Amino acid sequence: MSSGPHPDRPGDDGKEPDARFTFANERTFLAWSRTALALVVAGLGIVQLLPPFPGVPWGRHVLGVPLIVLGAVIAVTAYAEWGRNQRALCRGEPLPRSAMPWILVAAIVGVALIAAVVLLVSAAR
Repeated sequence: MSSGPHPDRPGDDGKEPDARFTFANERTFLAWSRTALALVVAGLGIVQLLPPFPGVPWGRHVLGVPLIVLGAVIAVTAYAEWGRNQRALCRGEPLPRSAMPWILVAAIVGVALIAAVVLLVSAAR
């Protein structure tokens, strides 16, 4: 019997929410984790398996490394958001707004722009 919240169990600082909400929160975390893993694997695939761009030897790395980093950022952020959401559920508060969609959109736009530049530089050589 603990006398206060436990740092490893974010939901311990309130009453236990309906299990359906806890499971939905966990499913959301797992979905973001799958997205993070897919980004890491895509980045590795680009760096290791994509043929080099003619005239742009750094092209594969400038495309793949940001995807790997983005995967790591999303994994860490997903865990932090899972904890924040669980605490809000236990306290009966509204769920906090997620930063994940904006992180993902900004990163995808950035990688798409980098890809366009790499392709244009490659085509010009």
